Amino acid sequence: MGSRRPTLEAVAARARVSRATVSRVVNGQTTVDPDIRDAVLRAVAELGYVPNSAARSLVTRQTDSIALVVSEPPTRVFSDDPLFSLVVRTVSSELESAGKQAVLMLASSPQAQARVEDYVSGGHVDGIMLLSMHGADPLPGAVARMDVPAVSYGRPAVDLPHVDNDNVGGAGQAVRHLVGGGRRRIAAIAGPQDMTAGQDRLTGYRDALRSADRRSIVAVGDFTRASGATAMRHLLGDDPDLDAVFAANDLMAIGALQALRKAGRRVPDDVAVVGFDDIEAASFTDPPLTTVRHPVVEQATAMVGLVLTPPGERESDRVVLPTELVVRDSA
Repeated sequence: MGSRRPTLEAVAARARVSRATVSRVVNGQTTVDPDIRDAVLRAVAELGYVPNSAARSLVTRQTDSIALVVSEPPTRVFSDDPLFSLVVRTVSSELESAGKQAVLMLASSPQAQARVEDYVSGGHVDGIMLLSMHGADPLPGAVARMDVPAVSYGRPAVDLPHVDNDNVGGAGQAVRHLVGGGRRRIAAIAGPQDMTAGQDRLTGYRDALRSADRRSIVAVGDFTRASGATAMRHLLGDDPDLDAVFAANDLMAIGALQALRKAGRRVPDDVAVVGFDDIEAASFTDPPLTTVRHPVVEQATAMVGLVLTPPGERESDRVVLPTELVVRDSA
């Protein structure tokens, strides 16, 4: 027979302290005398004691798990869009550094959304982070009513703590760059209008054009490469004389570049193109893509910091990070 797993009582006996004292030490409480704490930790190491996380969670009411909920289907999350993998990787790393575990949950259907609500309200996680929410999603409103810390990546449609980037200002930067380059007929490939990022980037485009006394020319995509190509073809059909396009993300901009090439338009000579996000592929398009840098890693890191910080200790429930125009050869 194998040796029995060391118990809390065995550690207490080895350290010559009470079981309650050992419990306080292994649960990270700071009220224990340093010398006694050292003795307990020595006993833990000598005996090879491993705390029972299930039992500990019953006492502390903490699971050390944080849910990351993505309101997209698997085909979108595990696609060529690097946003999702970068956010998941950053969140997992930041939580691991804090001694926490990320629980990835996809919620693109009413059934999946109901399961997420049940899971979170059942006390299985200590917090929840929301990513890629759409206007009709019930989750932001549902978690806002729960007694669990919740933070959104991006501005949600309801009143909820969030970390966003300056979508309006970033889009405005892109359009002003095109205007400053002498472009007259500047179109936009907008993102989904049931997502606040899509709405805000379109607002920034329209505000900047209005200030420059230019008219809006808009087609709507869904943040995918294929939708960018389709939207670009429609824009060329509607206004063959357009000489610039702002795409609300880089994948749609890459699709637009492909459509322009097939239509015989030279970039940037005939049509200048600016994207948004500054994904890795933006440096390797032909020509390299001018774009607005969306600080994904910093935004995901700030989201983790916010969800792990007790509400009363936060400087703010709303964080907006700056964007930066990255000028390359496409505009």
